Amino acid sequence: MRERIEKQSPIEVVVVVLPESSIMSLASVLDPMRAANRVAGRQVFCWRLLSGDGEPVMLTCGVPINVDGRFAPPLGGDLLLVIGGFNLHRHVGKRFLATLQECARHFDIVAGIESGCWLLGRSGLLNGRKATAHWEELEDFSQTFPALTVIGDRFVTDGKYWTSGGASPTFDMMLHLITERLGPALALDVASIFVYDQMHSATDVQPFVSLGRIEARDPELAGAIRLMERTLERPMTVAALARRLSISRRKLELLFAKGLSISPAAYYLRLRLQVAHRLVRDSGIPIRDIALRCGFDSLSAFSRAYSREYQTSPLKMRSANREETALRAEAVAGRKARKKPLRVSDTG
Repeated sequence: MRERIEKQSPIEVVVVVLPESSIMSLASVLDPMRAANRVAGRQVFCWRLLSGDGEPVMLTCGVPINVDGRFAPPLGGDLLLVIGGFNLHRHVGKRFLATLQECARHFDIVAGIESGCWLLGRSGLLNGRKATAHWEELEDFSQTFPALTVIGDRFVTDGKYWTSGGASPTFDMMLHLITERLGPALALDVASIFVYDQMHSATDVQPFVSLGRIEARDPELAGAIRLMERTLERPMTVAALARRLSISRRKLELLFAKGLSISPAAYYLRLRLQVAHRLVRDSGIPIRDIALRCGFDSLSAFSRAYSREYQTSPLKMRSANREETALRAEAVAGRKARKKPLRVSDTG
């Protein structure tokens, strides 16, 4: 195995990261490559980090990331990864998409990470192919790009175009790449460095809830949670849930009390509201549609339940989040303006 690795040239990777991306998605791309170099004892991966304008990128957690340059042709290599996050319309214009189309021709693999899949979709690179997105966006992604076959897998590989549904699936995708290019033994060593003891395949479905060891320790409880996930739009009664699971209502209540210290009805409602909360904050979907998607018969019922959980109405939460995002964008723009003269954005 070591001989096989040493005979190969380094895998050349370009990582394009956009503002308001997740630090976990970035780490899920970079750290497996760093660890592979460490395990192999030499540079099996080499990478460059680029941004749309060549300036440092501010992530959602407020951490600025320095880059090696601007995303612009000519570029080529083995792997091109595009990491996107919130508010793509603020950070990406026609020039960026044209650059993506041009540069994609010169890479063996082109991958969209989190919202990066939307950029591959907008550029037309995914037309006629299978792809995935984060589970919160799957329906909108499918409606926006009818030329794609959208599936809810953790990550999807279709020819040279790969898409990933989130930070953890991206880690799985990188392990898949290491397995393909460098062998399963090295991939296992990399996973072990991060105490990542459950390597997922591409076709594993994205869950709403990450159950961790609950699935092994208490499969009946895990099965109940997965059933709740599948029925968010049309929530069932606790009695109906128990019947579907072939257990008594009393046993179902005991499972939740022992495993999560909460009743099944309360957990079910909280799960629906958590999904709704993400959609309220991070999407432009109308509030009424979010209510229906999360199993509420009326906007008023949804608003009451949401306000009890988050101490504010869905509309006020969305408005506050937009103001927060705008202030963050202004702060980033201010830092850039202090560094150099104002000029037209390279991403426009």
